[in-house]
Amino acid sequence: LGGFRATPAPMKPCRVTRAMCDPPADPSRVPWWERGVIYQIYPRSFQDSDGNGVGDLNGIGRRLDYLVELGIDAIWLSPVFPSPMADFGYDVSDYIDIDPLFGSLDDFDRLLAAAHERGLKLMLDFVPNHSSDRHPWFIESRSSRDNPKRDWYIWRDPAPDGGPPNNWISDFGGSSWEWDEATGQFYLHAFLKEQPDLNWRNPEVRAAMMDVLRFWFDRGVDGFRIDVLWHCIKAEGLPDNPVNPDFRPEMGEKLRVLQTHSTHQPECQEMAADFRQLADNYGERLLVGEIVLPLDQLITYYGRERPGVHLPFNFQLVEAPWDAAILRQLIADYEATLPPGGWPNWVIASHDYPRIAAKLGEAQARVAAMLLLTLRGTPTLYQGDELGIGRVDIPPDRVRDPKELREPGIGLSRDPSRTPMAWDGSPHAGFSNADPWLPLHDDWRTRNVAAQEENSGSMLSLYRDLLRLRRSEPALSIGSFQLAGSADYVLAYERRYGESRILIALNLTGTERPISVPPGQLLLSTLGTAPPSGWLRPDEGVILRLGAR
Repeated sequence: LGGFRATPAPMKPCRVTRAMCDPPADPSRVPWWERGVIYQIYPRSFQDSDGNGVGDLNGIGRRLDYLVELGIDAIWLSPVFPSPMADFGYDVSDYIDIDPLFGSLDDFDRLLAAAHERGLKLMLDFVPNHSSDRHPWFIESRSSRDNPKRDWYIWRDPAPDGGPPNNWISDFGGSSWEWDEATGQFYLHAFLKEQPDLNWRNPEVRAAMMDVLRFWFDRGVDGFRIDVLWHCIKAEGLPDNPVNPDFRPEMGEKLRVLQTHSTHQPECQEMAADFRQLADNYGERLLVGEIVLPLDQLITYYGRERPGVHLPFNFQLVEAPWDAAILRQLIADYEATLPPGGWPNWVIASHDYPRIAAKLGEAQARVAAMLLLTLRGTPTLYQGDELGIGRVDIPPDRVRDPKELREPGIGLSRDPSRTPMAWDGSPHAGFSNADPWLPLHDDWRTRNVAAQEENSGSMLSLYRDLLRLRRSEPALSIGSFQLAGSADYVLAYERRYGESRILIALNLTGTERPISVPPGQLLLSTLGTAPPSGWLRPDEGVILRLGAR
């Protein structure tokens, strides 16, 4: 590794973050999300049980044993609430029920009980920024200017020229304002016009949405991922956003302006603190906040005067170049910036981002899996990444994503990340006995769960081995962390717990690289077999126990 030595530099002072110091003496006393792994399920695409080509809750229930064997600790379901599906569930028309497409409340209760019987936690997606335009609240709000729920949403008169009240741009392109002819005002929507923004400055809205959380907590859910939390409150007066001087068309129309006034207001962190206070009343319940912001802004959602969300989602690995030096600095900066007691978290893909194997290729996707599951902090896996599903070409007549339909051809489609799971080589890959709502990946006949279970060198086997090792080694879940070395092409770091010292070394290139480490025991290689002494093979990651003879 060009001067690399496995013995790390001294750890940072304890004031930086608790777990950089001595890890807890008793792992069982650590909150479940600090030692656990979350697995995101996109319900439409996991398992269909009723033959309509769309996944559902009973289908998820049929696959719980697969998830237990995989080795994860919690499942997070993308929205399953009643919805017209303009944005596939992120346009909610009833926050306290289940869409018939996915099943019923009884089906949900059975799924929750079955998950808990297997030791799995279950989390839901909470969508507080906006509802569907078919939600009864909005139907009332738009019925007249003097309706009691008018102020539950954000309505404004036209600008002096008759146009929208300001220059805000929807995340899906076009103005964030939609004209309502009947009442002669515009309403605000950060996303589709079918997704009007709720007015979180109205205390009645806050109270109603807190009741939503209570409904599901009372039912037994273990936490929530909070959708676009940083969007929820807008600047007083709704001033124009600054024009983005660096805008390029391929960035997507929303980035024509900087979202200075339409997102990330201080009151968003107050919301997070209120959510946290409620969650803490129910015991060990987890709140994950979706917050796509620079690091110095992201970490404010851990809370200041009051605790915020437990885990502000950290998307840095999704967006960063796959370069050892860049990743090393990114990890160091994140660890150094965490507030006291702040627990890290990591994700490499989701329903909104390209799959990791599509981005890096399968060989480096294996290395990325080792990175994700050995960094300090809570990892979130995305369904199908454990199979190495890569690029999926969606024919133009099968495109379903409203973002792609509104801004076609610039590479923003989310459909390729939402295609169905492939379970076996039977028709429709065992996902359904009907044509799936989105096409499968081209190589589903060989890239499926059944085929990979039979292959000890498969991506699925690697994920299972990594998760098994993480579960058996406290150093890899709750241990301290220290970067090691400074090579240009290899990312290396050490995890410690008690007397256990574990080194991870990742070759982020397709070229063989030299390493120099003390004597140790190979615990796992992404390539299966032990590498030659003193070398990392192309596209190889290794986990070594240091000090073993």
